Amino acid sequence: MFFQILSFLLDVAAGLLGGACLLRLYMQLQRIPFGNPVGRFVFALTDWIVLPLRRVLPSVKRWDLASIVAAYLIELSQFAILWLFVRGSPAVLPALALFGLVRLAISGAIGLVIVYAILSWVRADSPITDVIDRLAAPMLRPFRKIIPLVGGFDLSPLALLVVLQVLLIILANLQAAVLR
Repeated sequence: MFFQILSFLLDVAAGLLGGACLLRLYMQLQRIPFGNPVGRFVFALTDWIVLPLRRVLPSVKRWDLASIVAAYLIELSQFAILWLFVRGSPAVLPALALFGLVRLAISGAIGLVIVYAILSWVRADSPITDVIDRLAAPMLRPFRKIIPLVGGFDLSPLALLVVLQVLLIILANLQAAVLR
């Protein structure tokens, strides 16, 4: 029971901090200004780890390497803490952290699409709505080219959610195969 509680709490903490690092990276890739509430929240959560890493890892074009390495280190820390209780082979920790990072990115995209869909139904007039629209649009664009509006409804978020769920299933099976 203790291990399950610890695993859950670490998953929540690593998901929040690592997800914020990945969101920081994605916002920079999409050139979304950080002066909005989402940007300020992301900076507040990630500056403590990203800024020191930035001294060592410069950005490559628009790719903020410090943000992605920070997210990886957070995932690695999560699995290292759990390893202390399980005592398996420490050689699998880097691979587990990499799979965790990809799973975190996919889960973050799922969350973003769900929030986008909900906000599109209520049409909230908020600066957050604009940020979510700008973050979700690049992921939805390929689906919107293929899927027409059905009765005035945009089904592209649903299609993207299905694809992301399939990717999570593939990732879980790949992880199981690699770590055998």
